[in-house]
Amino acid sequence: MALIGKIRKNSWLMIIVIGFALAAFIIMDMTSSQNLGGGGGQFSLGTINGKSVDWNEFQNAEQLVYGNSQDVFGRRSALWNYFVEEAIVSDQSDALGLNVGKDELMDLQFGNNPSPVIAARFRNPQTGQMDMTQLNQIKQQIESGSMAPELRRYWAHQEKEIVKTRLQGKLNSMVSKALYTPTWMVEQTYGAQNQKIKMDYVKIPFADIDDSEVSLTDSDYQSYLTNNRGKFYQDEETRRVEYVVFNVLPSSTDSADLRQSLAELTESFKTAANDTLFVEANYGTISSQWLDANAVSETVRDRVMSIPVGNVYGPYLEGNFYKSVKVLDRKVVPDSATTRHILINAADAASFATAYEKIDSIKGAIQGGASFADMAEKFSQDPGSAANGGKYENIPPNQFVPEYGDVASFGNIGQLYSVRTQYGVHLIEPLSRTRESTERVRLAYLSQAIEPSEDTQSAIFDQANEFLSSNRTVADLNTAVANSSNLSTESSPSVKSNDYILGNLGSGANAREIIRWAFDPNTDLNQVSPTVYDFQPPGAYYTDKYVIVGLKSIQDAGMPSLANIKDEIEMQVRNQKKGESIKSKISGADLNAIASQFDVTVDEAADVTFDSRFTQGLGDEPKVIAAAFNMGVNSVSQPIIGNSGVYVVKVKDKPAAGAPTNIPQLRRDASATVQTQVSSMLMQAMRKEADISDNRSQFY
Repeated sequence: MALIGKIRKNSWLMIIVIGFALAAFIIMDMTSSQNLGGGGGQFSLGTINGKSVDWNEFQNAEQLVYGNSQDVFGRRSALWNYFVEEAIVSDQSDALGLNVGKDELMDLQFGNNPSPVIAARFRNPQTGQMDMTQLNQIKQQIESGSMAPELRRYWAHQEKEIVKTRLQGKLNSMVSKALYTPTWMVEQTYGAQNQKIKMDYVKIPFADIDDSEVSLTDSDYQSYLTNNRGKFYQDEETRRVEYVVFNVLPSSTDSADLRQSLAELTESFKTAANDTLFVEANYGTISSQWLDANAVSETVRDRVMSIPVGNVYGPYLEGNFYKSVKVLDRKVVPDSATTRHILINAADAASFATAYEKIDSIKGAIQGGASFADMAEKFSQDPGSAANGGKYENIPPNQFVPEYGDVASFGNIGQLYSVRTQYGVHLIEPLSRTRESTERVRLAYLSQAIEPSEDTQSAIFDQANEFLSSNRTVADLNTAVANSSNLSTESSPSVKSNDYILGNLGSGANAREIIRWAFDPNTDLNQVSPTVYDFQPPGAYYTDKYVIVGLKSIQDAGMPSLANIKDEIEMQVRNQKKGESIKSKISGADLNAIASQFDVTVDEAADVTFDSRFTQGLGDEPKVIAAAFNMGVNSVSQPIIGNSGVYVVKVKDKPAAGAPTNIPQLRRDASATVQTQVSSMLMQAMRKEADISDNRSQFY
C-alpha cells in the first residue's frame, strides 16, 4: 500500500518513465526495420522503383498460388519475378495510359479467348480442352457473391496476374508493331542465309599440344579478361565456397540385413491370400500391363517366363535394390486389336456417377438400333477417335490403359462393355484381333533399396564432425584433404545471394542454407561453417552425404579479380596461349604442307553460310566462317585461333547469292524473327533500367 501511495503522489514521474520507454521501443523498432528490410521497412522483401514488396503479401500469394508445389525455392524465385515484373509493367502502363477495363478483365477470365493464366490453370489434362464447366461455376459464384473466402483470395490475386499479363502483352505488341526492317538489312540477311561457300581447311586442335608446353602469366589472364569483358562483368556480388564431402555408403552389414528383411517378407508373399493388398501394404508394385519377355528385366527374364503362376522368385539383386517377383498370371495376348469406344470424361465421384448415367443411356440407344459411329461422333469426349466413329484400328493392347487393354484383348467381339479408367467412363466394343501369338505375364514386385542404416549414417556424421573440429579455415581443409587418401575438396561456381542451387550439391534447403551462410555479414573470407550439412537423395529419407563448407572467395559487382576468376578461365587462357604458339609455327600458304607439319589432314566444308551456327565437320567456329566470307576465291587465310584449335582456310568456291525477289515477304519474315524475341528481351531491358533492391536473402 505504501508503494501505491508513492506512485499516486508522483504520477508525473510515471508518465515521464512510460514516455521514455515508449520512445525507446519506437526507436528500437525503427532500427530493426532498417536492419531487416533495407529501406522498405521491417517486413519488406525489397523495392522495385520505390514500391515495397511486403513480406506478408508475398507469403500469402505463395500459399495461394504455389501451396501444392514441392519446389519451395523455385516457386519463391518465380513469385519474386512476378512481383518485379508487375511493378515494372504497372509503371510503364500508367505512363502510357494503358489499362485493363472491367469488361475486358471478365472476358479474359470467362470469354472465348481466355488469358494465358486461365488457360494454364483451367485446362483439363485428359482432353486438353478448357474446363468451361468449372469456370462458369466460378463466374456464377462471383456474380452471386457466394464465393468461398479462400477461393475469393485466390481469385483476387489471379486477377492481378491476368491484368499484369494483359498489360505486358500490350506493351510487347506496341514495341513489336514499331519494329521495321529496312531494305538494306533485308538484303544483308538474305545474303547471309543464301550465299554458300566451299572451302578447304586445316585444323590443329589445342588438345594436340601438351599443357606443359605453355606457361601462363598473370598478364595472360588479365589480357583474356580485358578482351572478354562482356562475358565476365557481373551486376551483383558473388561468392564461392569450397567444400569437403563425406559420402555415406551402406556397409556390408547394412546390405545383408536388408536382404534378410526382404527374404522374410518374401516367404509371406508366397502364401498371400490377396496379392494386391499385400503388395500395397508393403509398398511394392504390380505391372499394369501384360509384359512379353523383352519387357521383363534380363536379370530374371528366363526364370519369370518359365515358373508357374503364383510362384515367387527372389530376393535377387538388381541395380541398387533387392527384389522379389511373383507371377500373377500368364496368357497368350493378341498382338493388336481393333476397337471402338465412346468416352465421357470424369474426375471425381460426382462426375463419374454422371458419366455412368450418360454411358448407360448411350448403350441403351445403340442396343436399340442407333449407330455406334454416330453416337461416338456426337457424344464422345476423346478427340483422337470421335471423328473416326470412335474407332482405334490395329493397336497393341499395351498402348491402352490397362482396363481398356483387357477388354480389347479378351472381351467378346461385338459386345458392349462399360469400363472406368483414369480418363472417365468408356463404352467399348471389341471389333477384331490379330492372331493370339505372344505369351505375356503380369508380375508383382517387392523391393528394398540398399541404403545406409542409421548406425552407418551416425558413424559418418561423427567422422565429419571430428574433421570439422580440427579444421576451421579453408587453408586447414585443403591441408587436411591433401594428407587424406579418401577425401577431396570441390569448389562451387560463383553464386548470388538469392541462389538456391550449389554446383554438384544441387538444390534444396541445405544448399540454400550454405549460400545464406556464405553471404552472412558475420562470415569472413577463409572461414569454415560451424555446421555439418546433410544431403539426401531426391525422394529418399536417409542422408547420403555430409558436407563441410568454407568461404573461398568474395567478388564484388563489376569485373572479377584475377585471383577469384583464375581457375575458372584457366582452360580458355591456356588454349589462347596454345593458339598463339601454334600460330607462330605456321608459315606459307600450302594447306598440305601445314597439315603435314602438324600431322593432321586437309578437310573440306561445303554449303557454308554466313549465319551458320554449326557447320558439319567444322563445329561452332564463327571466327573461321567470318574470315572465310571476307576472302576471295583461292585465297588462303592467316592462321585463325578458333574455339577448339587453330585453322588455316582456303576458299574454293564463293558464288553470289543473287538478288532477293520478294523484298516485302522477306521483310515480314525478318521482322517476325525479331518480334518473337520482344516478349523476353523487352522485360530484360526494363528490368535492367529499373531500381530494384532485393532483400530476400534476409528472410529465406
